Amino acid sequence: MSCLKCLKYTMCVVNFIFFICGATVFGFGIYLMTISRFSSLLPSLHAVNIANLLFITGIIITCVSFLGFLGALKENRCLLVSFFILLFILMVAELAAACLLLMYEARIEEFINKDLKEGLDTSINNRKSHNNTIEDDWDKVQTTFHCCGITNYTEWKPHPPKSCIDSTKSTNETQYWPQGCFTLLKDSFEKNLLNTGVGVIVVCIIEVLGMCFSMTLFCHISRSGLGYK
Repeated sequence: MSCLKCLKYTMCVVNFIFFICGATVFGFGIYLMTISRFSSLLPSLHAVNIANLLFITGIIITCVSFLGFLGALKENRCLLVSFFILLFILMVAELAAACLLLMYEARIEEFINKDLKEGLDTSINNRKSHNNTIEDDWDKVQTTFHCCGITNYTEWKPHPPKSCIDSTKSTNETQYWPQGCFTLLKDSFEKNLLNTGVGVIVVCIIEVLGMCFSMTLFCHISRSGLGYK
């Protein structure tokens, strides 16, 4: 019985931590929606921008962790089963996405490169119509990752935005970040492929442990005859 109580409160603590993290990501996504104008990096997926991605990710983490926390705390079989099912769906989706990425890597890269080009052209046209006064996802990405354009700064015609300027070099001539954002992301992913794989495995292990814990509590409640309280 003491082991089950330990398991119960461990689930509560871990899910509470994840709930706080999810709420933080959710709040940050809302904050980004309010401070500036965002445009989609990928025109084919209009909802794909930094704010929306953080918003959706925060909602998923918050909802799943809340189910796990409340289900463990109240020893509610319905909530524990819902928690188990959602974790299982998330794990299957992650593994499916990883497999598709490995199988269709070349096609995905070609699609992203083409779509980013369309998004970049749209951003350039928007800047022309607003006298280069707006900020969008491109500025956020370029400022954060110290990159410019898709492959290099020459794709911003006729003039790259301020977010492309290399502020680390104090010279009279304007210097731009030499590496493109997609090139930087691709090279970084290839260099950290092992770490990425380990990260995916760790996430899957956490999800499997969460499912095991929830089923253990579920079985204990069933044997105790507490029913769907």
